[in-house]
Amino acid sequence: MALKRRNKVEASFSMSSMTDMIFLLLLFFMLAATMSSPNDMKVNLPQSRAKTATKTTIIKIGISENGEYSIAKQKEKSRPILFEELEMTLLNEKALDSTFYIALYADENVPYKEIVKILDIANENKMKLVIATKSLEK
Repeated sequence: MALKRRNKVEASFSMSSMTDMIFLLLLFFMLAATMSSPNDMKVNLPQSRAKTATKTTIIKIGISENGEYSIAKQKEKSRPILFEELEMTLLNEKALDSTFYIALYADENVPYKEIVKILDIANENKMKLVIATKSLEK
């Protein structure tokens, strides 16, 4: 007496889980691309071996190779600013939030005296400042 199986096993593959994963990855990369804030001004940063980074940066100050200044709040597009207006702008930001950081993005060919001007403003007004660098690849 031969018993027959009523349920046949089909060798097929369901693509629905694969398409769900592809759509999730697509959504992730689309959101990640909009969250990044590239510098509007081309700045060639000096190199450093340190890999520490601060996540509480609010104000970004950029100095281009030809001495032009730019400023940007966190997640905003940078805008040009005159050096004379810079200290007053930073003081206004300090009045709003005294715990902010300043990230200085200075081109490696900028004269050191331009960087010292920004350091003096931050030191005189007791503001925290970090200097941005690009990491050395080994």
